[in-house]
Order: sequence, then C-alpha cells, then structure tokens
Amino acid sequence: MIDKIVRIGGASGFWGDSSVACAQLVRRGQVDYLVFDYLAELTMSILSAARAKSPDAGYATDFIDVAMKSVLKDIAAKGIKVVSNAGGVNPAGCAAALAKLAEEAGVRLRIAIVEGDDVLPRMAELRAAGVREMYSGAELPPKILSANAYLGALPIARALDAGADVVITGRCVDSAVALGPLIHEFGWREDDYDRLAAGSLAGHIAECGCQATGGLFTDWEAVPRWDDIGYPILECHADGSFVVTKAPGTGGLVSRAVVAEQMLYEMGDPGAYLLPDVACDFTGVQIEEIAPERVRVSGARGRAPTPTYKVCATYPDGYRCTAILNIIGIAAAQKARRTAEAILARTRAIFRELGLPDYSASRIEVLGAESVYGPHARTGATREAVMRLAVAHAKREALEIFSREIAPAGTSWSPGTTGMGGGRPKVAPAVKPCFFLLEKSQLQASFTLAGAREEVAVPLGGADTVQAQTRAAAAGATLAPQGATQLLPLVRLAWGRSGDKGDTANIGIIARRPEYLPLLRAQLTPYAVKQYLAHLVQGKIERYEVPGIHALNFLLFEALGGGGMASLRVDPLAKGYAQMLLDFPVAVPEDWLKRYALR
Repeated sequence: MIDKIVRIGGASGFWGDSSVACAQLVRRGQVDYLVFDYLAELTMSILSAARAKSPDAGYATDFIDVAMKSVLKDIAAKGIKVVSNAGGVNPAGCAAALAKLAEEAGVRLRIAIVEGDDVLPRMAELRAAGVREMYSGAELPPKILSANAYLGALPIARALDAGADVVITGRCVDSAVALGPLIHEFGWREDDYDRLAAGSLAGHIAECGCQATGGLFTDWEAVPRWDDIGYPILECHADGSFVVTKAPGTGGLVSRAVVAEQMLYEMGDPGAYLLPDVACDFTGVQIEEIAPERVRVSGARGRAPTPTYKVCATYPDGYRCTAILNIIGIAAAQKARRTAEAILARTRAIFRELGLPDYSASRIEVLGAESVYGPHARTGATREAVMRLAVAHAKREALEIFSREIAPAGTSWSPGTTGMGGGRPKVAPAVKPCFFLLEKSQLQASFTLAGAREEVAVPLGGADTVQAQTRAAAAGATLAPQGATQLLPLVRLAWGRSGDKGDTANIGIIARRPEYLPLLRAQLTPYAVKQYLAHLVQGKIERYEVPGIHALNFLLFEALGGGGMASLRVDPLAKGYAQMLLDFPVAVPEDWLKRYALR
C-alpha cells in the first residue's frame, strides 16, 4: 500500500507576513492545504477595539484582501483546502467577507467557522468565582479588552470531516491549524497521543513561516536568495513523521540545524509542551537530512492533555510613548544618553508644576552603542547613535507633554541632533496581557457550516500536569577540559535561537556536533547564563535537556521588562537574546582546534 502523504504549506507566521507566500505555495508548492497563523496577544486586543467600532470588523483583513484574493481561483481549481485563525474576534465576519469575495470571483467554497474561544462575556462571573492570573496569582484586572481561550485542533478536524473547503477560527493554539487537517486526513484518534504530538510539532515548525526555511538562522550567510525565500512545506505521514521542505527553485535553506532551531523557538519545557489536545514530549525527537532541502522529523511522544484551557486576556494600563532621535558626531553615544536624561528631567519638572505624578516606567537605550549588551558591550566610540527613550504614564496628558518636548532637543542641546522623521511621537494606550486557566468543561467549542452549527465534544483531559513545566530535566554527561584550553565564542560550537512567552524568554542552543554537548553542558549552566545576562534577566533561569537533537533549552523568567505589549525595551520579544549568548566564551581544549577545525 502506498503511503499517503499530506502536503501542508505554512503561508503566514503573523499578521503582516509577506504577500508572496500564497502564490508561491499554491503555484509552485503542490500543497494540499494552506495554513495561516495571524494572532498574537496584541492582535486580539486590536481586533477587539476594531469590532467595538464596527460589528463587521474584528478579523485579520490581510487574509481576505491579500492572501485569498491572490489565489482564490487557484485553490478552487486545485482543490487546496485552507485553515486560518484569521477570524480573530469575529470569525463570522471574516467568513462573510471571504464568501463575498468568492461570489464575485465566481468561485464556490464551503466555508466553516470555529467558535467557542471568546470568554469576554463571562469575565464578571469568572472574577466573582475567584479566578486569578496563572503566573502571579493576582486578581484579574477590573477592565478587560479581550479574553480568548486557546482552543485545540479537534473543531478544525470536525469541520473538515463535514466537508469544509475553508475553516476560519478565532483564537486557537498556533499548531492547531496544521494538526486539524492531519487528524482529518489520517483519522487519528483523540487518544493517539504520540501522533497528536507529532502533528503538533509539524504545526509548531510551520507556524512562523520562513523561520523553518532559513529565516533567522544563526549561519545567515549560508542562506541564499532572501528575496525569494521559500515558505515551508510539510510532507506528513500517517505515523506522525514528516519532511520539511520548500517549493522547488525558491531561496532559503532547509537543513537539520534550521529545523532544530525552529523546534526550540518559543519552547518552555520540551518534555512538557502543553497543548489543548496533547501534552507533548519532544526531548527524543530526531531531525535528519535525507536529501538536499529535505529534513525528516520523527520521534515526538505525547500523553493526555491537561483538563484546562489557557486563556489570554488583555487589559488597559495607562499610556506609553517612544521617542527616537539620531545623534551624529564625536561621542555620539554619550550625547544621546545625556539628551534622554535631559528630556526626562525637564518633563518631570513640568509634571511637578502641574501636579501630575511621575512616569510609571522609563527606559533609555542608545542604539549603535550596544546598550542592550550591558557589561558585554564592546568599547569604542561611535560617531552615530540613535537615542531611544520609552516611557509609560497613567495619564495621557502627561505623555502629550513628553511628546512635545522631544523636538526642542534639535536646537537646545547636543550638536549633530536630527530627527528620525514622522513628526511628534504618538501617545498610545498601553495594553498588557494576563493569563488564567479555565476548565475545558466550562467552554463549548463548535463549528458552523452551511448555516448549521455543530458542537464538538472535546476530551476533558487527564491529571493536571501544569507543574511539569517547571521540572528541570536531569543533566547528562559533562566534560571538564583537561590541560590547555582556548576561549572561543559559543557560536563556534553551537547554533541558537531565542523567543518570548510573555515576560519569559527562551534560548535554544544546539551543539554543532554531538561531541560538543558535554562541554557546553558543563559550562553553560543556569548560573553562568544568569550571570552573563544579569543586566536583562530579573528572575531565575531553568535549563532543559533535549538529547534527541543534542541541545539545551534555557527558560529565562522576568526577562523582558513585562514582555510584548507591556515592555519598554527595544527587544521585547527576545529576538536578540540568542545572538548575545552566542558570544559567551567557552573554554575549549586546544587539541579540539585541529581535530574539529575550530579556529
């Protein structure tokens, strides 16, 4: 019997991804499914605000106006199915817009929507019941802008079972848009946990678009033709294994290292990656290059999921504003910092005169002077620098004053001061996330197709294993170098990628050779990493073993100044954290220099 292969194309990693993805995958990729991920926490609050202004709004409009418009006739002609979380807080509105577009194009589509994730109408009830923020234990904020549970893949699979050509969801876990089609195509059972974990890993690899095909790769010089980089295609098998590839003739790079980096991206405990459908164990995953631009992934394991959904809520918390000035000339970095300090001092004096409170937070960063590197910044004068001054305040009027006091720096203080364009910096509401858990029994997922609504029975899960997220895996063998050593930067021995989850960052470090891992394990201890990144990380650091790919995954708590929407930092998403850690000095035995061509 010929092994069935389902080809899934990852067409979007976020709202704003390139418009070339759909046409590339549909016309050059020979895919069976197009899947899209659009939703971040901030996106949900933006969509909620949009729908408050118009009942027809509240979904990712790019899905209609850019993605589907460009390939609508092609997907219909080729029988390609589509799964997208573009529905945001208004899946029905998104489906109506797509139906209108299809009608105008003379294309017939059976469009299903998945609902049940919206918890906002129940916030008063949940607050009264004593539900608290899952990380801090604090009471839920009094005003909530959006609250959505991360649903799983089963509603998507059931909608496909019912004959949908397109499935539009609201909030779901990112990997569900790929797992849903695989459950449908292969008939995987709800308790077939190993395969559900494997399908979830496939979705995790594809969910960030080109990050699986050379984007953000440590060895970026080795990635050809960024301008025509290929979007990921997953060739999935019934046993859960899959091959990562891309459309023929496209740029980018699919290699073991690239896929391993993406596997660890935004990963907590790789042995307890908790999703609504399955608790995944990726520690034994094998990644192997089987041909040029073809990487096989296998070995994921799973167990029963927890009985709860994770819910992300967003709430208003004052206002924020960020000012940027370009400073040119001798001692540019010092002039930039003094300029920022002067702006803060002047505006604070104005606040005192008007009886306004101080800033709730402020942060000065001098770009071009390696200020984000803290004590590891390379010394040496720079003759051009960017002053970045971010502030937060409870009152809009205070930040309007701040915004007005940026331009005077152009004539008042440092020589070589020039603006970055765009006029006065804008004052914007500060929107922050909070998270809580909700029993699956308290929500009812459903899908609607052709006007008929059908409820989806979701297994309520097994024993709650949330605590497994804080279980640090036992360390393997270590290697203390004997005799003479030489210090080399970590990047010579490893690849790395970092990401964020709220105020927590992760850094995945993959040994370039299996022989390097014991040496890295001995020197890259949680204590050593904490000391190296102490200027960024306020909380603890945990380290997890990922032996299947010869890797270590570090989880950095209280590391992003609140993270995402809450942070004033220039890198609130930890995009640069792995890059910084790859400069970590590792003591390498001198005989390795010749043995492994390290120099």
